[in-house]
Amino acid sequence: MDATPPSLLDLTSYLLAQTGRRARGRLAARLAERELRLWHLSVLASLADFGPHAQRELAERLGIDASDLVRLLDELSRAGLVERTRSTADRRRMQVALTPAGRTALGELHDEAAAVQDEVLAPLSTTEREQLHGLLLRVLRAGGAP
Repeated sequence: MDATPPSLLDLTSYLLAQTGRRARGRLAARLAERELRLWHLSVLASLADFGPHAQRELAERLGIDASDLVRLLDELSRAGLVERTRSTADRRRMQVALTPAGRTALGELHDEAAAVQDEVLAPLSTTEREQLHGLLLRVLRAGGAP
């Protein structure tokens, strides 16, 4: 018996939220097995995609409080996944870079995320998955996302 009110099932925003919650929960569980969280994945992906960053700029890019980022970077640094050094241009600034171990870990985490995506999207054909991806990307970008 489905306990969800049919009027909610008529709302695409509700369906997106519930599907996102389910996918996020599955991915978070897989990351937790490695003692990582979704924010760790975001930091590693940003450094891989955009290169080394000043700590403050990385916080701005991710939309995260600078003190929260420091805690994440401390954890990633202890795990050997990122390294922080003083900027040569401005010794007051910390530069953050992905380590080779961080790049390897990111590849493994990407595989985990892809596996979760396959689980969540299993009811869809490859063509339907591509269509959904394209539509969601268009909606996201229209909402002001980069």
